[in-house]
Amino acid sequence: MIFYAEVECILYEGHSLKQKRSIIKRLKARICKDFNVSMAELDYHDLWQRMKFGIVTISNEQVHAEQVIQEVLKVIDTYSELERTLTHVERL
Repeated sequence: MIFYAEVECILYEGHSLKQKRSIIKRLKARICKDFNVSMAELDYHDLWQRMKFGIVTISNEQVHAEQVIQEVLKVIDTYSELERTLTHVERL
């Protein structure tokens, strides 16, 4: 079972692309390490206020894959520097 999530966020704390990249690097490292998922920045590369991620997990059980994605979204919500605005989760 493959679950895919597209997540858009607004960045409040950073004031440059350098700060944005630092936050993305920290977030991506934590999520990929803790949940064994694949994650990539999909859009808004030149805007320091916005970011869009694609997150994918694969499991032999639908419930487990969905739980992993939901846990990843909870971790993203714990970051005070950003706010998750749009989220689209899909089973492939």
